[in-house]
Amino acid sequence: MNPVSRLNVLRQQVGSFVEKPAFTKTVTAVIVLNAVTLGLETSDRVMESVGSLLHFIDQAVLVIFFFELLAKLFAYGGRFFKSGWNIFDFVIVGIALAPSSGNLSVLRALRILRGLRLVTVVPSMRRVVAALIAAIPGISSVVALLALVYYVFGVMVTQLYGDTFPDWFGTVGKSMFSLFQIMTLESWSMGIVRPVMEIYPYAWVVFVLFIMMTSFAVINLFIAVIVNAMTEQHHSQSEDIHKVSQTETHILVKQMENLQQQLDEIKVILKRRQGD
Repeated sequence: MNPVSRLNVLRQQVGSFVEKPAFTKTVTAVIVLNAVTLGLETSDRVMESVGSLLHFIDQAVLVIFFFELLAKLFAYGGRFFKSGWNIFDFVIVGIALAPSSGNLSVLRALRILRGLRLVTVVPSMRRVVAALIAAIPGISSVVALLALVYYVFGVMVTQLYGDTFPDWFGTVGKSMFSLFQIMTLESWSMGIVRPVMEIYPYAWVVFVLFIMMTSFAVINLFIAVIVNAMTEQHHSQSEDIHKVSQTETHILVKQMENLQQQLDEIKVILKRRQGD
């Protein structure tokens, strides 16, 4: 066997190894362990008692991630970067390998991003993310509609209440921020609307109309778009599985027909021999 063939065989073996369910489960457990240890590092009391152990686990996890990525790069070659999930893993591990001292000390806080690797190893999470990505076109339209509503009401309340309540509605920017608080229904009544109503008794009409158009209407459009995208994603996967099943069934039927034909030929041959 020439060196090229040996290399291809070795790549196939490594690829089969990294695709095994046991390997995936091990990586998942390591990701969860790393996420837990990074959370424990935020506690001064824990760091005083087992800080050295947590640092050791962190470095060991980083080594495991590095060799896992190296194995996949070797097994898949250029095909590795054709998958968005692999690119995501590559970026996350690359950030973890970057020095976290001096001007790059902020990268130390980004180590927790390793926990996001659960998305790449858990199929159900991948389906949810894929559905969210598929929903982006519809979401962008909803965002544009929401921004238009915000701008219209922002200009309106600035003109109506800006002189009396400059801290809340003095500028369009302040008005839109106050409207965001109202949309989230966080202290919107006692905190903003009722003080305004003490001077403008009919101000509730504007704010209630805004809440109905945003919290009760536009936000529900977000949910509808995402649910629709997830449903389409599920149907698409179901259709793919159905097509694969149909193909396998068709192949099986063909094989059975060939076997039946061979059996018929054998029967004919046996009859001829018995006749002889």
